[in-house]
Amino acid sequence: MRSEDVAQYLQDNPQFFEEHVETLVHLNLPHPHGGRTISLSERQLLALREKNKELEKKLREMIAFAQENDALQHKVHEFVVALFAAHDLATLQAMIPHLLRDIFSVPHTAMRLWQINPPSAETLAFADAQAQPVCLHHAAHDTAAWFGEAASQLHSYAYLPLHAGSGTIGLLVLASEDKQRFYPEMGTVFLQRIAEAVSSALHPHISRTNG
Repeated sequence: MRSEDVAQYLQDNPQFFEEHVETLVHLNLPHPHGGRTISLSERQLLALREKNKELEKKLREMIAFAQENDALQHKVHEFVVALFAAHDLATLQAMIPHLLRDIFSVPHTAMRLWQINPPSAETLAFADAQAQPVCLHHAAHDTAAWFGEAASQLHSYAYLPLHAGSGTIGLLVLASEDKQRFYPEMGTVFLQRIAEAVSSALHPHISRTNG
């Protein structure tokens, strides 16, 4: 008989131990953390304690995640308020790298607006293809050159397409020496909010310049 069959039988017949009390009394199990044997009730108690530890760990992780999200929400709000204090395009362009460094601790930032710095065909196609921010462990196309001498030290990138209507007006790139700062599997909700805020702040200034 397989162990699975025994387990299934006991699940299907919960009255078994009521009818065979002596078996329950004399049933000993190996201790999960040692060589000695323990009673079934002791084993159940240990299992409950282990389960409680796992639940407590998950609860701590959830609390930490919620606190991190709250902190990011506050930083995004601070960033947005500062953005819309800029009165012209030049000020806004100068502010963005400083805000990203001071508020989000992003060490390296590069932004290109198409009307000022027309992109290569490859970079434009890359930006247009992204509906939301994308994180990479390598620079996309010719964008490494945007970081000058620091480029050789950078190992992770977040690409934030800047949109106006249905098209892109530019590309904001965040970069770090830390390979795990931005990685392909990471969530991009807050990066998307940053991209939307920058796009909204830029749009009236670009429209005015074009006009």
